[in-house]
Amino acid sequence: MAEGASGRLQLMRLAVLGHPIAHSKSPALHAAAYAALGLPWVYEAIDVTSDALPAFIESRDAEWRGLSLTMPLKRDVMPFLGAMDEFTELTGGANTVLFDTERRMLHGFNTDVYGVTESFRAAGVHSLSTVRLLGGGATASSVLVAVTRLGARRVVIATRAPEKLGPLIALAEQLELELGDEPLTAIDRDFVPDAVVSTLPNGVEIDLDLGEESYRRSVLFDVAYEPWPTALAANWIATGGTVIRGLEMLAHQALIQVRIFVNGHPDTALDDEAAVFAAMRAAVDLPN
Repeated sequence: MAEGASGRLQLMRLAVLGHPIAHSKSPALHAAAYAALGLPWVYEAIDVTSDALPAFIESRDAEWRGLSLTMPLKRDVMPFLGAMDEFTELTGGANTVLFDTERRMLHGFNTDVYGVTESFRAAGVHSLSTVRLLGGGATASSVLVAVTRLGARRVVIATRAPEKLGPLIALAEQLELELGDEPLTAIDRDFVPDAVVSTLPNGVEIDLDLGEESYRRSVLFDVAYEPWPTALAANWIATGGTVIRGLEMLAHQALIQVRIFVNGHPDTALDDEAAVFAAMRAAVDLPN
């Protein structure tokens, strides 16, 4: 924990970057965490484009502890990292950056993988075999790693741009995962997986009919959280199916970001972590 020469806690600055970013609930989550920990830290949302990212990073001073990143910055930041965790290397993207002042470098982390796995586990889903993945962007890479850690052996990706699936195909080979693909406009409704994971961005609504069997038997994990429910989630809710909302993923991955910013490592638990996480969830109206 960062302390000044007098032993009193220093003011540290952090931010979530993206474009657009005004919708982000990360400031509420992090503010609640640092308040619960008694840290006088400031965490804000800052609109930063890909072109502006290098200058933004270069202009940070010693008060800056770290950054959270949304797309496309998760991949744009990679050339600036001096070190990265296993999940960043695997997925080719970092959603968390720690300013390592001692070694004068940036350390990149991917906490989205943890966010996905813990959201499934919190919903009572501890193992998966088959998954349908909607969307093929950077978050899809984290989902592939996460569902593999839950035991998935087959994933079918539905996307509007199958020609851009090269990185995901390569990742699936590394993970020894059977990967299929299908167009979003012609989904095979006879395939009823254990889970459907939508990585379609916030506010994107596509009229998808995955069929009554999927609504009843597959768990839906929709990473979008604003507005909620999405059209897809509404179909599941209407049939009484199981839905995991994206706000759960945001909260779980933010907890690991707080660990990184406070303790310097994702595996080092916070003091009274259960109470800290409860405060974070309350800040975004998630039940405890």
